[in-house]
Amino acid sequence: MTVREGSLEAPTRHPVDWRSPAFYDQEKLDAELHRVFDICHGCRRCVSLCNAFPTLFDLVDEGKTGELDGVDVKDFAKVVDQCYLCDLCYMTKCPYVPPHEWNVDFPHLMLRAKAVRFRKQGAPFRDRLLSSTDAIGKLAAIPVVAQTVNAVNRNGAARSALDKLLGVHRERELPPYAPGKFRPAAAPSRAHAVRDGARTPGKVAIFATCYINYNEPGIGHDLLKVLDHNAIPYVLVEKEACCGMPKLELGDLEAVERLKEVNIPRLARLARDGYAIVTAVPSCTLMFRQELPLLFPGDADVRAVADAMFEPFEYLVLRNKDGLLKTDFKTGLGKVAYHIPCHARVQNIGQKTREFLQLLPGTDVKTVERCSGHDGTWGVKSEYFAHSMKIARPVVRAMAEHQPDYVSSDCAMAARHIMQGMAGDGTGEGARKEHPLTLVRIAYGL
Repeated sequence: MTVREGSLEAPTRHPVDWRSPAFYDQEKLDAELHRVFDICHGCRRCVSLCNAFPTLFDLVDEGKTGELDGVDVKDFAKVVDQCYLCDLCYMTKCPYVPPHEWNVDFPHLMLRAKAVRFRKQGAPFRDRLLSSTDAIGKLAAIPVVAQTVNAVNRNGAARSALDKLLGVHRERELPPYAPGKFRPAAAPSRAHAVRDGARTPGKVAIFATCYINYNEPGIGHDLLKVLDHNAIPYVLVEKEACCGMPKLELGDLEAVERLKEVNIPRLARLARDGYAIVTAVPSCTLMFRQELPLLFPGDADVRAVADAMFEPFEYLVLRNKDGLLKTDFKTGLGKVAYHIPCHARVQNIGQKTREFLQLLPGTDVKTVERCSGHDGTWGVKSEYFAHSMKIARPVVRAMAEHQPDYVSSDCAMAARHIMQGMAGDGTGEGARKEHPLTLVRIAYGL
């Protein structure tokens, strides 16, 4: 096929019509996969983004005809399996996204294929378990249980057994479970709400997220300290469930809807009461900001929540531009190698974390803007671990070249993944892994 010039207009996104019977029609899905894959084959601009596109192009090149008609439709699933819905192809590379007439939305086509498969076949126990982050966390974060789980995760023999029985790669460094959860220990705000006429609301509602609540609560506490230091009042969302991103990646859209029904009513009340809603995990922010509005386009509460969502540093940078943020930093951080995660990049808010870190005196920030390859639960799985480490190599190399004092990413899992790559290359000596919010807390001397 002939590749034409792409649209110069800003990308737009169509709602996901996942309730329609046609959405789950296998023949219609296969036809759309063939249409989009043929466009991708003729372009190949996204070959370096992830393993989905090399998989597709290898299928074509090794087929009987050298074109898509030489690929068995059953092999389309191999491409779908390699997509972890990072959204980078749509937001940064593809010239044929809407409003272009070819209407290519590769990530949401992969989502549709995953949803069709989930409805027909369900999912393996491992995938259902790994995507049940809230359920696992509630159990694993019990103090005695947390110590046991963490010990098992560090034991070579136990990890080999976990690899064989469950399909969690024995070499993947897993995040520890904290014996004390974030939410019960979160200190109440000392500040009082004020009407300041800024571009951001003067009070914050914190959606803790599964990861912060169960794995690294210190990141959440550092966020609270930064808000307190700047006299920004905050509340924790009264009750929350998983944002739904792990279930979305599985294609379990009914589970996404169930989680949405738990979270959105409470968040909508806070949004309408004038709170900025902040999470410290980019995937959670993206879920509320983009994916839920596309899955439930007619839901006014979902829209209200999306409009109130902020990444932490998006919020802090805007407060600073309005002259409402303290810049009494006391400690320089030296060299910081900072990675921008995919789910922060595709929110189209700019490099707000980098912008804030560059305010810190005595701090040299090296920014790396490329997928780390961890991508939720994908890089944990035995069959994808090697691919995830391969995708990470350019990021690891770029971060290590800076000889950093700190390795940092808004995605704590990506930072852990990068540090594992640096340790494997022997380039991580002397570097500490810290979340950007922790770096700011250190800089403030808190």
